[in-house]
Amino acid sequence: MSEQADAGTAVEAVLPEFTDAFPFERFNAMQSAALPAVLESDANLVLASPTASGKTAIAEAAIAKTLSAGGTACFLAPMRALTNEKEREWARFEALGYTVEVVTGERDLDPARARRADVLVMTPEKADSATRKHDSRRYDFVTEVDTVVIDEVHLLDSDRRGSVLEVTIARFRRLCDPRIVALSATMQNVAEVADWLDAPESATFAFDDSYRPVPLEAGVETYTHGDNAFADKYRRLYRALDLVEPHLREDGQALVFVASRQDTVRAAEKTRDELAERDVPVGARGDYDFHTDAEALSDDTLRQSVLDGVGFHHAGLATEDKNLVEEWFRDGTLDVLFSTSTLAWGVNLPARCVVIRDTKLHDPLDGEVEMSPLDVLQMLGRAGRPEYDDVGYAWVVCDRSDERRYRRLLAEGRPIESRLADDLETHLNAEIALGTITSISGAMDWIGSTFFAVRAGDDRDVRATVVAAIEGLVEHGFVERDGDRLESTARGRLASKLYLRLQTAHRFARIATEDDPNDRDLLRAIATAEEFDSVSARSAESDAIEAVLGTGANAGEDLDAGARKVLAICEASLSGTIPAALKSDAWVIKQNALRLCNALAAFLDRFGTPERANRARRLEARLEHGISADAIGLTAVDGIGASRARKLAASEIASPWALQSASIESLEAAGLSAGVAERVHEQSQELPAIDIDWEGLPDRIAPGDQEIRELPIESVGGGAHAGIRVTANGREMTSDETYLGETTVPIALFGADTDAIEIEISVTFPREPLPTVRESRTVVVE
Repeated sequence: MSEQADAGTAVEAVLPEFTDAFPFERFNAMQSAALPAVLESDANLVLASPTASGKTAIAEAAIAKTLSAGGTACFLAPMRALTNEKEREWARFEALGYTVEVVTGERDLDPARARRADVLVMTPEKADSATRKHDSRRYDFVTEVDTVVIDEVHLLDSDRRGSVLEVTIARFRRLCDPRIVALSATMQNVAEVADWLDAPESATFAFDDSYRPVPLEAGVETYTHGDNAFADKYRRLYRALDLVEPHLREDGQALVFVASRQDTVRAAEKTRDELAERDVPVGARGDYDFHTDAEALSDDTLRQSVLDGVGFHHAGLATEDKNLVEEWFRDGTLDVLFSTSTLAWGVNLPARCVVIRDTKLHDPLDGEVEMSPLDVLQMLGRAGRPEYDDVGYAWVVCDRSDERRYRRLLAEGRPIESRLADDLETHLNAEIALGTITSISGAMDWIGSTFFAVRAGDDRDVRATVVAAIEGLVEHGFVERDGDRLESTARGRLASKLYLRLQTAHRFARIATEDDPNDRDLLRAIATAEEFDSVSARSAESDAIEAVLGTGANAGEDLDAGARKVLAICEASLSGTIPAALKSDAWVIKQNALRLCNALAAFLDRFGTPERANRARRLEARLEHGISADAIGLTAVDGIGASRARKLAASEIASPWALQSASIESLEAAGLSAGVAERVHEQSQELPAIDIDWEGLPDRIAPGDQEIRELPIESVGGGAHAGIRVTANGREMTSDETYLGETTVPIALFGADTDAIEIEISVTFPREPLPTVRESRTVVVE
């Protein structure tokens, strides 16, 4: 049946101001049944309805109600890719004069724009981070949210991500008490989620499969498992094609989910050959117009593949390529589409038949993981095109040992669970650092606001779990306890602010007090961080790892294979030469390593020395840009990345101080365009430029004399936080941290048993990747 049935409520009748914001004229049966609770009440709402039944329109109706009242809505999307999609789709709201602002970690935040936005689109992770910083001017906009729409609330049952969503919703409710609209495609225990969110029975909906626009026939098919994982992929592929083939012969389409980006490409290539061998009539090589359209694709392999009617889709494709693939699949030009899980969440791209070829996935951070049961149900729900099919067909292809489990899942579904217990210490630490929790009794009140408390049931078990978590926080120095009172330590506050797992924060704090860690020590700390604890190394990667790290005591041979892989990717990133065998996971690992290196620098700044913090800052910049240590300081200037830094260094402008004194003409001669050279020169003048006035230091001192002198130090460029250290003949005389500006340092001269006193002043920048400035003078003793 049509998704927007003629018998449904007319948009114009209930939301006349927003008729142009909806891509249809009437709501369907499911939507019409829920609309009174959405539009005529301010109560929290929980709705579970089959995939493709039209839940997005419920979200949009709730947003429209909020906007009509002059409020702000926040939409929590389960994946970053979907935030971008909503931005495109909701240009419809912008056409009506409302502003939609996407706030994710991959975008530079404009606080003023976010503050003015009518609709905020965020991931749970970004919303968690933002609500932790709600009292800052940068993120105060989160306290003004009137409605929070949770897309796919069954994400609560996701490893690690689920606990983030759970505590974020609890925090939103404390900060600004917004209306919560929670939507889900697959949720057995709707009543428990409604209980958690205080949604009344009149605003709790569980629509069954009769509301699916197309009935679904789902099943499990097995394959014969072998000893070779690579060969097993092709065994599963042939099994999937056996299931797909009859539908292709009847002009149906197939969507096949596989484990990785690379798998989408390899499976598409093999399928083109296999369908040709089976003489299955697919492809559009004779269609001259489509052949011309395909030239617009930037991916050469994809361009060849789509002409044979087979496409692939993954997050690594260019946005334009993904959009074209989706368009061609929707209009029937493509017969088979291989995809990663991206298309399961939110992208409306149904097919007559859906096959999950791979139930185990390789995650760059977590290694081989079993696909979430909720992901399985989400993917299978894509089967059946509302306007073309009477029935949708869906299969899971799995090993015989897993057959019973998947059959039970398809027959019974499963309740969603809370994952908060797995990360309870981390989230408790964040709440104590925020001041939300100041006592054990307050911790009990907080846990009572979570879905974990609803699922746990027994209050004694909940209390015991919370007390044990608090004891762990106290033991490891994140929290101080005085009777019932709880207070965050500097370590706890920094761990929360930097979004670190507690074991990682504990290790970083310990490194801050160790003896002068070198670059390899810092990289090892990052590679062994708990955030990377599930990274695995494939056998094919071992040679590349050894080629980067070498062998011997300093090559990380004492580390497990996953940590060595992270270490190798970090080491290779310093020079920008990552081996091909490591590139498939390198981007994700590198981005996480950059975040951890930034956090490590902050710990070294807070608990260590300026010199150690500066080493970490310079290491972070080298990880990001892949250029030599000598030239990395240039990247402290806005507008200079790896390419421009290399050009400047090749022209012997290798330090930021050389850049400050260089003329615009010399920058142009180094390869910068006129406009860039002018901007870079102007930006470089904002860097600190250290001037030490040595005039007050005498040339000589008599044996046995003692003198105290004050030497002025100032930055004649921009200001910066700096660590100043004074040594006499290599022995530390004084050290201080200050903001330069201007300051003075005391110099104590003692004409002792020596011929000369060498005074060295070093100025180090713990928060910038700038080289240390060192100057020295000699005082003769005679």
